Amino acid sequence: MKHSAMIDLWDWHTENEFALRDADLAVSTMVPDASVMHIPTMSGGFGRDELRGYYRDVFIPAIPADTTNEVVARSVGDDFLVEEAIMRLTHDREMPFLAPGIAATGRTLEIPFVVIVTFRDDLMLGERLYWDQAQVLRQLGLVPDGGLPIAGLTDITTFLTQKLAT
Repeated sequence: MKHSAMIDLWDWHTENEFALRDADLAVSTMVPDASVMHIPTMSGGFGRDELRGYYRDVFIPAIPADTTNEVVARSVGDDFLVEEAIMRLTHDREMPFLAPGIAATGRTLEIPFVVIVTFRDDLMLGERLYWDQAQVLRQLGLVPDGGLPIAGLTDITTFLTQKLAT
């Protein structure tokens, strides 16, 4: 699969999730035995049928309207794409994929994350998403400042936007 085709398919997939909010269209970009896993929370699924339900019932309804994703860096190989990005959103609802069991706090979150997308033939085979869950819990007010040995949000965002973008 050409690099440009992988990028176009990934962009179409994320548009289906975040803009169109259409589970059927999102899953149409994937092979029948595809898998998605948000590693910090172990949220996701395996196979189109399970993923369709996951997107429809869990993931898409939990995406706040103000969610944005800023791509910081993207690398493409023979059958994979790796994207570093920052997701910004207001925690205005329960979000099982990000903070399971935590009621809306109204706080604004900035979450640097990495997604590894693999491809087979002309479709997506898998997504693995990674982020610092301790930082998410800190931004939600569940971990006090100084409660864990983690860098501040400003430090992380500055590093990603200035250092990695060059």
